[in-house]
Formats: sequence, structure tokens, C-alpha cells
Amino acid sequence: MRRKTWIGAVAALVVLAACGQSPLEQVLMGAGAGAGAAMVLGADVTTGAVVGAGVNLYCQNTGTNLC
Repeated sequence: MRRKTWIGAVAALVVLAACGQSPLEQVLMGAGAGAGAAMVLGADVTTGAVVGAGVNLYCQNTGTNLC
């Protein structure tokens, strides 16, 4: 279990470091970060991926570019 947590945490941090340039990249990076964060928190990975994809795409395209 500890190994799974570390893998998820590292995956989330790596993906967050690369926000993506195109909308497709933004969705994929957000999904990866959301899935990794959900894995670390013990939540549903699919839901984390969907939320992460939506949030990253929203932030990148509404002038709240935090990358």
C-alpha cells in the first residue's frame, strides 16, 4: 500500500509540473494529476481523473493560468 501511495504522489507531482500546451495535452495532464491525487487520498481514481481533466482545462482557458 505504501508503494502505491508513493507512486501516485510522484505521478501527481510530475504531471502537475507539466500543464500542457494544447487542449488535448491539458486534459491528459489534468487527468493524470487527478488520478494520482485520488490514488494518494484513497478516492475513486476515475472520478479523480475526470475532475483533474476538467479543472486543468478550465484553468488553462479562462485566464486563471496557474502554470
